Amino acid sequence: MTSTTGELESEGTATSLALRTKLAWSIGPMGAEALRQSRLAWLVFFYADASSAGGAARLSLATVSILFAGGKLLEAFADTFIGHWSDRTKSRFGRRLPFVLLASPPMTLLAILLFTPPAHASELVTGVYFVTILEAFFLCNSLVSVPYESLLPEIAPTTDDRITITSWRVQFGVAGAGIGLIGSGLLISQFGYQVMAATLALLALVTRYVGLAGLWNRTRRDTPSGSSPFLETLRSTASNRPFLVFLTSFVLFSTGLSVVIGLLPFYVTAVLRESDTGTWSGLLTAVGIAAMASAIPLFGRLARRSSNEHAYMRAMLACAISFQILFFAGSLPGIPRAAQAFAALVIVGAPLAGVYLFPGPIIAEFCDAEMTKLGLGREGMFFSMQAFTDKVVEAFAPLLLGFVLLLGHQPGHDWGVRLVGPVAGLVVFCGYMLFRSYNSKLTSRTSAAEPIS
Repeated sequence: MTSTTGELESEGTATSLALRTKLAWSIGPMGAEALRQSRLAWLVFFYADASSAGGAARLSLATVSILFAGGKLLEAFADTFIGHWSDRTKSRFGRRLPFVLLASPPMTLLAILLFTPPAHASELVTGVYFVTILEAFFLCNSLVSVPYESLLPEIAPTTDDRITITSWRVQFGVAGAGIGLIGSGLLISQFGYQVMAATLALLALVTRYVGLAGLWNRTRRDTPSGSSPFLETLRSTASNRPFLVFLTSFVLFSTGLSVVIGLLPFYVTAVLRESDTGTWSGLLTAVGIAAMASAIPLFGRLARRSSNEHAYMRAMLACAISFQILFFAGSLPGIPRAAQAFAALVIVGAPLAGVYLFPGPIIAEFCDAEMTKLGLGREGMFFSMQAFTDKVVEAFAPLLLGFVLLLGHQPGHDWGVRLVGPVAGLVVFCGYMLFRSYNSKLTSRTSAAEPIS
């Protein structure tokens, strides 16, 4: 695969990506990740907490939660349409770049407007404002993120390039998450919500445009666009059995991860019995993220020695086993509970690198096979279906967590909290067994020499 407007530059081989291209694609979503984490941390609190409004809450907690979950589901469905749209787009700038270029500024503005509701408005007016701005933001976010992610198969032609560039992307994503989780609170304390929202929204715009500038002359302009109608393309993609096997395993992997992340505040209060939930949850999250980031090179080397699929399976199996530790952590005699918790997060966090590192390169293999078989670029549809599953999991994983926590989430009555780890591990293990049982056929059919059937 070659580029038409700017050839892939040599770094020892004829097909290796230039360093600046790798950096450009990897750094592009960093600000968006900071913006995402700040939104997850503060948006519901901003609308539902009375102290943030200087009086009565702007909206009830139930209203905000329902509107937010509904917005995520609508965004998930929009992703598939946008992916297909970008596949069929024809322009002198290629298929993906115009979406990123044009949708980024309104997304930035809408991110700011989310934290500037009309003052002294009724709950009805505030609710209408919230859902309107939120849906418009989600739409623009999909218009930016889905085409941008779909560039991976075009700009990274080899497995080694894809592993390297995705590894860097995860590292920059971790940095963005740190900025969003830590920086947002500091900005709110010093300057308020509006300044926080504006600062992180502008950071998202700047880093995305930095990425866009670095890729501008290195993306293909001659890739044949997908010409099939939406429903036909969706049906064709959904009938790709190896892809559906991978996607289902990813859903189970991601669900287990989401449940464990949601567990942390309850773990702090029920098992560690600490009152400062925010600080302790942040510390445990930081330990888990650091362990995951440290494990990325190890899983990258494993993939290069074997395959992306093999390394992905190993990450799933390691997570399924390590999640069981959460049942025991904090209850072992003679060891401080905090020490047990930090040790558990190191063990749990390391294999999580797999859920972030391998989906992109594996989906790129499906895109390669599709190009070989049909001569059409349907990267947008493949990557948008992954985004769809991500957002459905984000909307519904809390239901599984809440169901398990009904068994107990208070100090002295913490069976629900302790069982979350084993339940999440079982979910991930199901994904591992599914993918393992089909892996031999999957890897053979996703090679360029044997197109997907």
